[in-house]
Amino acid sequence: MKRREFMHLAGTTALATGLEPNLLANTPPKRPNILYLFSDQWRATDHGYAGNREVHTPNLDRLAAESLNFTHAVSGIPVCCPHRASLLTGQRPLSHGLYLNDLALTTGHRSVAHCLNDAGYATGYIGKWHIDGRGRSAFTPEDRRQGFRFWRGLECTHDYNKSFYYADTPERIPWDGYEPFPQTRMAQDYLTRHAKNDNADPFALFVSWGPPHAPYHTAPEKYRKLYADARLTLRDNVPREHHAQAQKDYLGYYAHMTALDDCVGDLMKTLAATGLAENTIVVYTSDHGDMLHSHGFMKKQQPWDESLRVPFLVRWPGGIGRKKRETAARIDTPDIMPTLLGLCGEGKRIPDAVEGRDLSGVVRGTERPDMDYAPIMTCPAPFGQWSRDRGGREYRGVRTERWTYCNDLNGPWLLYDNEADPFQKQNLIGNPAHSKKQRELNDLLIARLKETQDEFLPGDEYIRRSGYHVDPKTGTVDYLKPFDERNYTRSPR
Repeated sequence: MKRREFMHLAGTTALATGLEPNLLANTPPKRPNILYLFSDQWRATDHGYAGNREVHTPNLDRLAAESLNFTHAVSGIPVCCPHRASLLTGQRPLSHGLYLNDLALTTGHRSVAHCLNDAGYATGYIGKWHIDGRGRSAFTPEDRRQGFRFWRGLECTHDYNKSFYYADTPERIPWDGYEPFPQTRMAQDYLTRHAKNDNADPFALFVSWGPPHAPYHTAPEKYRKLYADARLTLRDNVPREHHAQAQKDYLGYYAHMTALDDCVGDLMKTLAATGLAENTIVVYTSDHGDMLHSHGFMKKQQPWDESLRVPFLVRWPGGIGRKKRETAARIDTPDIMPTLLGLCGEGKRIPDAVEGRDLSGVVRGTERPDMDYAPIMTCPAPFGQWSRDRGGREYRGVRTERWTYCNDLNGPWLLYDNEADPFQKQNLIGNPAHSKKQRELNDLLIARLKETQDEFLPGDEYIRRSGYHVDPKTGTVDYLKPFDERNYTRSPR
């Protein structure tokens, strides 16, 4: 018996006791569709359903009311390219080798699309790709799409109002206006065409939106006007000297969010109108969050909750009902791929190389989550907005339901009681009253690093082992230069 099969069997036996009878009795339909929706840099807290009443997200609030909400979902390495590679492969960044931005993921992986293709699914991808590493405007040919068959994508752009995509040829096809809107219409058309085909295979469509990633002030005017006169509540950990700029950036950030919320609403209407809603698994999430001036920082990569924590909703009326549910189980990026396969009844297709956990039983309600599990927070090699000259550093940490603990290369760095201190303003490292908790969490981190074979080395050593050619000023690949074959991702182990 393979280790993965043994762990799944043992987990099922140990956890499937004392469950709610209505959950145990719920038999999901076979071969559900998948509609996977994810944005770039939308942090967990900024939704109406998450308690932020100043950002307008009525459609996502309705979605949450019919979904399982993973309230403590994390992006364990909160950076665009590493997240996307882990999403597709189910591996950790030091295993698949993409721990910097703008590297090229090798074609030898068994991605979630390959596995679903083998199971008879029609797979599709619309929007931002960002794992091909050959230039952000370069064409991605079929053999580098990691198995996705329907393709309307582009490596990366943040010019949301003047962008384009590729289909099956190198012809640049412009998006009409603010790109999330035509991308959503294309997804609606995909759903409608699928529904009209009585003999169609089940589908797995991934829709990847670029906003609310900066630039923050480029959403359509109607959404910017919605917040133009608002005086928004900044998070308590935004330093006073950042308040004026943060106020402006929050307005633009929220405008992008409300625009995307309308996109979600349009897709939900199409699912309902086509009769696909009952047997379609809808996942809504983000690749990582945004510091947005909290603690005086911007963007991602960082171990604080604004960067680390992401939304994660799962709606599947025919499989788990429409009842609002919440779980504090930590789902991390490598867990998503095996969980999707498990929900489709294709757990047997999870490749041996996958390191994430299949949490499909938690979604269905047939297994209790392992609440002792703590995902690892990882920054193998700081770069960009988190470069060393901006305060960046390598770190490893764990995020439990209540605690955040983090080491840098010099030892203990951060300790927060997130229940007592939700804005993570009081670092408890070295506090005698919390010395026992610090030792306990340090032991947990050491055990998790050993389990995952993470040596926790300086970033320069990982880059040397991988043979990557990086810009010494930014610490990452210069995507404006011609592609260097050395920057195909390689595990540094």
